[in-house]
Amino acid sequence: VSIKKTGEDTWRVTHSSAQICAVKGSTVEIPCTYTYPSTIRQQTTVVQSRFWFTKDRYEPVDVRTDPDYSGRVEYLFHENVCTLRIKNLRERDSAVYKFMFTTNQPGGSLTGDEGVTLSITGNILILSIFFIFRVNTTVNLFCYSSCNVADNPSYVWYRNGKKMTAETSSIRVSVHENNKYSCSVKGREDYRSPEVYAPSVCSASVSPAGEIRENSRVTVTCSCDANPAPEYTWYNVNGHELSKESELVFSSVQSSDSGRYYCKAKNDLGERTSGYVKVEVKYAPKLPSVSVSPSAEIVEGSSVTLTCSSDTNPAANYTWFKEDEDSPTASGQIFTISNFSADHSGRYYCEAQNTRGRHNSTLHLLVYKKGKFRKEPPSVRVKESHISIFNSQGTQHS
Repeated sequence: VSIKKTGEDTWRVTHSSAQICAVKGSTVEIPCTYTYPSTIRQQTTVVQSRFWFTKDRYEPVDVRTDPDYSGRVEYLFHENVCTLRIKNLRERDSAVYKFMFTTNQPGGSLTGDEGVTLSITGNILILSIFFIFRVNTTVNLFCYSSCNVADNPSYVWYRNGKKMTAETSSIRVSVHENNKYSCSVKGREDYRSPEVYAPSVCSASVSPAGEIRENSRVTVTCSCDANPAPEYTWYNVNGHELSKESELVFSSVQSSDSGRYYCKAKNDLGERTSGYVKVEVKYAPKLPSVSVSPSAEIVEGSSVTLTCSSDTNPAANYTWFKEDEDSPTASGQIFTISNFSADHSGRYYCEAQNTRGRHNSTLHLLVYKKGKFRKEPPSVRVKESHISIFNSQGTQHS
């Protein structure tokens, strides 16, 4: 490229700023100019190459050919202007950028040795709540820039995206208003801080999402949209505090853990409570309990009702067996024997069974014949036999 005579007698690369701070995702321009002798020993100087680079382990690499900058770099070259433009900035773009040009003259190349240090920050403006002053139900919010800005800048505040009249570095707002606040430096309104707001849209979820089996690991998670991040507290349905973490973990869940739970999320701008989440533990029937009505001695010819119940989830099916009989005697939680006789005396087994397993209990029934007096314990004898527990595959456990 032929360059017009500049009248300069020295080689020079000039940067107006040695350090530049820019926000992630924005576009930055790094200003640059350069000069060189127009002629040397009556030979006109011609620029043969010019480019920016950050990596020079072996030789400088033109940022336009660097895959890390693909499609994001533009050279604003015009006469002695050598400005670099980088779009969609990433945090890894933070580096020292140098400009280099070469000419047709012997030894006619120059690099801006000092270069320009570019610092990319996650947010050019951050709404600070590190310094909170509560007065009743208000809080002070502070706006500051993580990049250099002019001395005593004016600020622009936004509530729910709309500009407010305040132009100070801090504002006092009421908590629990469900408003969102952000700020920017006046004159640089394109770069706003992230919005800060009280927790909203809180939800609670259970993992695993399917059937919960006894002794398995269960995690109940609370999630709320909030900035800054909230602190979480878990409660049971009775309002008893259980945990100060975002997750409520049952490492070996038991049937007694079944119930409803909710969480509360709180930050400096307010708090929010989630809806209830249900933990329902599935388990095999516990040892059945058996009752007899009437509870006194059984008189021959009377009616006897046997009732079997078991703590279980899901609900159990009940089956009645009589000792030494191959087929079930009855099914259902309640078994009634009308006109009780001596033939009905014996051991009866109540079995409770669901998809998780089965469990049984035994009772001994004897008939008391009318008109006969016996000095012996009541004829209804209820006792536990050897207890057998079966899982859903039919494997027996004693």
